[in-house]
Amino acid sequence: MNDKGLGVRLLLADDDRPTRIMLRQRISDWGYEIEEADNGQSALEILTGDDPPRMAVLDWIMPGLDGVEVCQRVASRSDTPFIYTILLTRRSEKEDLVQALDSGAHDFLTKPVDINELRSRLDVGRRLIEADQAVRTAEKEKERVIVELQEALSHIKTLSGLLPICAHCKKIRDDQGYWTQLEQYIHENSDASFSHSICPECAKEHFPDLYPELEEHSEKEST
Repeated sequence: MNDKGLGVRLLLADDDRPTRIMLRQRISDWGYEIEEADNGQSALEILTGDDPPRMAVLDWIMPGLDGVEVCQRVASRSDTPFIYTILLTRRSEKEDLVQALDSGAHDFLTKPVDINELRSRLDVGRRLIEADQAVRTAEKEKERVIVELQEALSHIKTLSGLLPICAHCKKIRDDQGYWTQLEQYIHENSDASFSHSICPECAKEHFPDLYPELEEHSEKEST
């Protein structure tokens, strides 16, 4: 068993049961998880469900909706993730290939199906799905970073506006109308923390006896 397709779910839709059984055995041997449908309507319901398979092998001619119609309806939905689809048919004219690809199918194989060719096409589809998932993961990460940056910017802007401050006690009035100590306001609205000290002017005014010693100590720290 080759596990190249391990973890990738695949819809196999064909109204011919012997063909479906043969393809199911082969494709499952390659490591794909198979879901089955025997008509176009069932295939469409599976592919437009909440958690659809990311790959589909569809017979062109089926009861109800045919494979082309299924591809068209899936491709027209903006809420459906990328689904790699291969149409199977006994038609082999160039016009048929054009019609299949125009419907939204990604590939086209004629019956009876060449198993090695099918395997190669599925490998291509699997790589496309892996690339699509990588892009989606990168987009989600980018969105997360953008949200974090927006929150950080909003947080910074909290301190960038005109803040009412009491001329006497120096308290700040916050957005809720409450008066808060300046230190507390800055602590709550930024990542800043405080280390208390005393400026030279206040030291000279309030501690004149200690001022020369404090000034000398300050000069030593700055050298």
